[in-house]
Amino acid sequence: MATDTAAPAASEVGSKKKLLIFDVEEDLAVSLAKYTAELSEKFSGERGAFTVVLSGGSLIEALRKLAEPPYLESVAWSKWHVFWVDERVVPKDHDDSNYKLALDGLLAKVPIPPGQVYAINDALSAEGAADDYETCLKQLVKNGMIAMSQTTGFPRFDVMLLGMGPDGHIASLFPGHPLVNENQRWVTYIKDSPKPPPERITFTFPVINSSAYVAMVVTGAGNAGAVQKALSDKQTSSDLLPIEMAVLQDGEFTWFTDKPAVSMLQNK
Repeated sequence: MATDTAAPAASEVGSKKKLLIFDVEEDLAVSLAKYTAELSEKFSGERGAFTVVLSGGSLIEALRKLAEPPYLESVAWSKWHVFWVDERVVPKDHDDSNYKLALDGLLAKVPIPPGQVYAINDALSAEGAADDYETCLKQLVKNGMIAMSQTTGFPRFDVMLLGMGPDGHIASLFPGHPLVNENQRWVTYIKDSPKPPPERITFTFPVINSSAYVAMVVTGAGNAGAVQKALSDKQTSSDLLPIEMAVLQDGEFTWFTDKPAVSMLQNK
């Protein structure tokens, strides 16, 4: 787990929430790799497996240190099982594919068994791909590969490594979209994403909020408004951004940020 000494500034921002603020992106990447490697060791030892959920965007670049020494040699990559919090319904070799982004930026550089990397079936429709992915997850829960939350009854992934958009969206859960209220499905689909491409599949909030650990990697002044709203004491339930709806039921949520991203916070 990350320690407060891993960053120039760190503070608790609520129950089991930690805010890390870095002066330079390189330090963030170093700390994120250490955090992930330590969780890998913890869960590989406890469960014999490590379930990791990735997002797209700049998150993959921030994970680059995992593919370098010492982690390339020391991490138990054979224990990793990799999933996506959301995916664009495009061929896996398409530039918009989150799978391709992660493959090129990380997965092709580390020895995770290919059968333990769970990409969507890109031959299916959005609805079909969501159903297929949920069926896959349910089988892995049945097999004991993915843990089940005793608190929520939803799958409990060991860690989700996520990013956020300037509008406060996470996964493919966008502000004001009906999908933010989905509370039965594990995986659902969207055909009218306000951000292209329009067709995607996405984990739902009950799954995200059942995680054991979440790292939220958010950098840049463009995200400062959403960060301020998410971490402000003045939350109102009437107009919550998706990032504000990411509240773990029984887990630890760590923000990995830089100074521009937290520039609008009063007590940083």
